[in-house]
Amino acid sequence: MLSADSARFVATVLPSTEGGPDPDVVVERTRHADGTERITLHSAASRPLRLPVEVSLGTDLAELGAVASGRAGPELPASVHDSGMRWSSGKGHCVVTAVPAPKDALASAGLLRWEVQLPPGGSQSVELRVRPDGGGPVRPVGHGASSPLSPARAVGDEPTVGRLLETSTADLRALLLRDPAYPTDVYVAAGAPWRCGLAPAEALMAARMALPLGTRLAVGTLRTLARSQIGTPGPRAGMIPGPMRNAGPLLPPGCTGIEATLLFPVLLAEAWRWGTPEADVEELLPPAERCLRWLLGAVDDSDFLPDPHPGGPARCETQAHAHRAALLGADLLDAHGRAGGGELREWAGRLRGRFRKEFWAADRAGGRPAAARLPDGRLVPYLTGSAAHLLDTGLLGSGELAPGLLDKVQTEQVARLFGGPAMDSGWGLRSMGVKEAAYNPFGHRSGAVRVHETAVAVAGLAAAGYEKEAGSLLRGVLAAAETFGHRLPEMYASEQRAEGGAPLPHPAACRPAAMTAAAGVQLLTVLAGIRPDAPAGTVTLNPVRSAPLGELGLTGLRVAEAPFSVRVSRLGLAMVEEAADRLQLGV
Repeated sequence: MLSADSARFVATVLPSTEGGPDPDVVVERTRHADGTERITLHSAASRPLRLPVEVSLGTDLAELGAVASGRAGPELPASVHDSGMRWSSGKGHCVVTAVPAPKDALASAGLLRWEVQLPPGGSQSVELRVRPDGGGPVRPVGHGASSPLSPARAVGDEPTVGRLLETSTADLRALLLRDPAYPTDVYVAAGAPWRCGLAPAEALMAARMALPLGTRLAVGTLRTLARSQIGTPGPRAGMIPGPMRNAGPLLPPGCTGIEATLLFPVLLAEAWRWGTPEADVEELLPPAERCLRWLLGAVDDSDFLPDPHPGGPARCETQAHAHRAALLGADLLDAHGRAGGGELREWAGRLRGRFRKEFWAADRAGGRPAAARLPDGRLVPYLTGSAAHLLDTGLLGSGELAPGLLDKVQTEQVARLFGGPAMDSGWGLRSMGVKEAAYNPFGHRSGAVRVHETAVAVAGLAAAGYEKEAGSLLRGVLAAAETFGHRLPEMYASEQRAEGGAPLPHPAACRPAAMTAAAGVQLLTVLAGIRPDAPAGTVTLNPVRSAPLGELGLTGLRVAEAPFSVRVSRLGLAMVEEAADRLQLGV
């Protein structure tokens, strides 16, 4: 990998054995995510070489989801097109052009052919350009000067922190997309190669975890999704639409639209605390209000929110998202003189009471939060990593966190479970406990380590005071990051870590992935415990006192639209080194 969106492949060729075992020709291929590939032949031979170069091309034009699942379709016939080839199906077209034009193009074999003349020490290149529907070149937003993400840096006792933050930020930039109709609004694609477009829930989650790099990404994401909000009357009015998502072997698919609808007001409320200008907040308040009205109308008689709605199970993480949206949404509405905050808080209080009683699966070991509650009241009592979202309560004013769905005893039990070998793989948090019957180390929701979920757990455990468990999960992910060249995939196998081992990559994981890259930002900034309240002109620091990575310095962050730098000592003390003049340190 040269960067998040380019890779280099090198091969050697021995045209003859007369000169010994050393290869005479190096074939270098540089492939970019914008659909270009340059093939360069370098000669080290002492005599001129005349070489045939052939590129064999073929495609079934299958959807990316089918490719990720290993389902191949019939290969399509090619036709010669301009200086390359073209394929067509009922779903679209694809054109590959070559520069320089090939000497021969054989459609029946999908073959492009050149005769390359290489003088001693010489080089020659061919460039292939792949375009869907014959379209023009893709222009990556992240390589321009208008990136919404600040160039943050990390230094410290742990040598991997700098590489992790640098690579995470680069990955987010590489995944930036621009709304064609509204070019000032930028958001992130879910990941490459499988999910190269806008996925609402993932885009919102990534923008939220990346708030320490500035609020412009959050504003662009919110504006883009507000334009997709359902406005027609009916039970879906106010929702941010999203596709169904596989939920693993235990539950039916969940609705990402519900998650996005609940994340929308949360991101707006927290982006406002981080310093989003009031004009942008006022513009986005109406769609946030519509999300919150949908929430109150979607809860059933049990005060739980079904997912999918209506008639689906009440999922653990959906209740956490809904509770957080209600409390942060109420806080946002009250601060801007809007009605509805009281009703949201009243429902959130009822949900807390019922959740603590009716969502807890008791057992001899102290119990655990159920993965879901079925419509008939039965619990799905499996221990899953989705319970991490119960620890993510959200940021209110004055550096305070919102109350959570769990009481103190239940929070302590979740921390104990997350810190135990059933959930802590040594490389991060498993998405399902290793003792569960459905556990699969490669299951994306039944065992594999999902990096963003681990980051949510680390932040929640640290905020609740369970620093030992948070530090163990954090160090596990950092160790995994080293084995992946600091470019973490969205998930990897959760086999128990062994001395000298490495986590096994998941065959269908995106890398880079937006939520994982943003999780890299959160994993480091959470150590400083930055809790801004830009509207009140304060920033509070609540660092992880155990300093699991030793001394850590973070520069180039942004709070209140100004550069922000902080340092955490080996004693777990935090000090602001750079901030906006109007910001005061909160207590």
